[in-house]
Amino acid sequence: MDLITFIVLSVLLVASAIRVVLNRSPVYSALSLVVLMSVLAVYFLYLDAHMVGVLQIIVYAGAVMVLFLFVIMLLNLQDTVREYRQEKLWTMGILCFALFGEMWFLFGQEGGGDSAAQHALPEGFGTVVSLSQKLFTDYLLPFEITSLLLLVAAVGAVVLAKR
Repeated sequence: MDLITFIVLSVLLVASAIRVVLNRSPVYSALSLVVLMSVLAVYFLYLDAHMVGVLQIIVYAGAVMVLFLFVIMLLNLQDTVREYRQEKLWTMGILCFALFGEMWFLFGQEGGGDSAAQHALPEGFGTVVSLSQKLFTDYLLPFEITSLLLLVAAVGAVVLAKR
């Protein structure tokens, strides 16, 4: 990834993250989160993790955001308005500039450190076969526990939503 592409994607990522936090409407915050997840998927594609990038779009930008919007509509949060005090805005601005300065310091050094681009990726990195092999051998128990927790959460949401 060249520097111009990185800067453009980073600005878009940070701007959509700020929109998630500062938007007064929860629906628009959720839509800004979709943009954030999509730009993050582009980063995965540039890192040659194509499967993770596609899963980022399908799972997070698709399914999880539909769930978020369902909860927002269920709780009728469109009418809530968040008030921001001036101190919070100043604190967030100072933290953003500190983060920008830290990133400038870390990524501004051209010749320093061990870069990830210098290392060759293993054969089959980011493919469906390698991902599924790791998922269903080394991480089978956490995968099944996560699926069980998601099932319990879905049943609990249906029970709570039922009147």
